[in-house]
Amino acid sequence: MFKLTNKVAVVTGGASGIGLEISRKYALQGATVHIFELDIDRAEREADLIIANGGQAYVHKVNVSDQKRVRQVIDKIVSVKPIDILINNAGIGHVGTAESTTEEDLDRIYAVNIKGVYNCINAIIPHFKINGGGVIINMVSVAATVGIPERFAYSMSKGAIFTMTMQVAKDYVNENIRCNSISPARVHTPFVDGFIAKNYPGKETEMFEKLSNTQPIGRMAKASEVAALAVYLASDEAAFLTGCDYLLDGGFVKLNN
Repeated sequence: MFKLTNKVAVVTGGASGIGLEISRKYALQGATVHIFELDIDRAEREADLIIANGGQAYVHKVNVSDQKRVRQVIDKIVSVKPIDILINNAGIGHVGTAESTTEEDLDRIYAVNIKGVYNCINAIIPHFKINGGGVIINMVSVAATVGIPERFAYSMSKGAIFTMTMQVAKDYVNENIRCNSISPARVHTPFVDGFIAKNYPGKETEMFEKLSNTQPIGRMAKASEVAALAVYLASDEAAFLTGCDYLLDGGFVKLNN
């Protein structure tokens, strides 16, 4: 079950954190993975490890906010073999309220988190239509559902991706294009460790436990757990699922409110 044999997947931000785990698991399940990344050196190292473990992976330097580049690379991939799966994972964060968020902050978040997702969807849907269908999975967040302190721009962007998910699912259901999203709560990644070390020096253990306990289940999610859900949603076993957002949050939304 949940095999992705002979599938071709594009994973944006696919060489770190959640995206890396998705790239690894997709390759393990038989997919050919195309990693879109800005840090090409890191991406190539991770792709080499995937290949060393028997998988297939390719690396492309792509800034998802650059529509011309996104289209160029997707067209190039499709010229070799049709794409079956798009994972819109690339994104950036920002800490700030409506007052402290500058216009530049907002533009930066918009360019990657909203326009970047749109660019990838816009470029791939014509190919999906020609190919008889496809799967889109967008990484959202619990921030799209409930307020998170001082995450004004970030929460706004994730709410936009949530809405895009529902709209794409609605518009293309008759084209056999499925579109779903995953909304994690806090996920333990190197980014989280770096954030804590930078902002709470000397209090790393205390802050890690505090952030972990904001999930009623008592810990952060593992990136591999998010990736496992992404495998299922892309598989043939999930063929009846579209237009859904999946909370992977340890009870954060339903049990905290």
